[in-house]
Amino acid sequence: MHVRVTLIAAARGSSLLAERFDDDRPLDQAGWGEVQRVAHALVPLAAAELRYCSPTPRSRATGDALGLAPLAQPALRDCDMGRWRGLTLGEAMAREPEAVDAWLADPYSAAHGGEPLVQFIQRVGGWLDTRPADDGGRIVAVAEPAVVRAALVYALKAHPSTYWNLDVRPLSTATLTGRAGRWNLRFDPQYDRV
Repeated sequence: MHVRVTLIAAARGSSLLAERFDDDRPLDQAGWGEVQRVAHALVPLAAAELRYCSPTPRSRATGDALGLAPLAQPALRDCDMGRWRGLTLGEAMAREPEAVDAWLADPYSAAHGGEPLVQFIQRVGGWLDTRPADDGGRIVAVAEPAVVRAALVYALKAHPSTYWNLDVRPLSTATLTGRAGRWNLRFDPQYDRV
């Protein structure tokens, strides 16, 4: 029994430099424009039997704009960033440089008082492993880019530090096929865009 889970990174809610930890802002104007430009390429994903999203406003709005009508999944929420919630990386670094360095260097660190990276990856992976596995079953999930990165690290059984080497752009897709504990990364060229 195998399932196919396509992850879509939510459209952006701010410029890259203005991104905030555990951000719950809605799509910005540029994000809406990006969704409109790529929606036609992602239309086939609306045929998925199960459609989910992260509980953030921008993930839900991205899913709705793509015609998915997704169901919010608490397990797909962004990493709990504790007292850094709402800060940019630069702001956190200015306030607590040693804590930021510890957090970036050690995936078991919860220097911000929230969720360690390892725990975040396990939470997202646990959601992935509990998806119903019907042969040929298709699932689509719209989530924050950080959640997509965590899912890929988990599925590939990569070292947690690999998380920092994955660049997940807004509205990019990644497809995982398999079943609990045994996942393969699949690239779908029909969803590529310039």
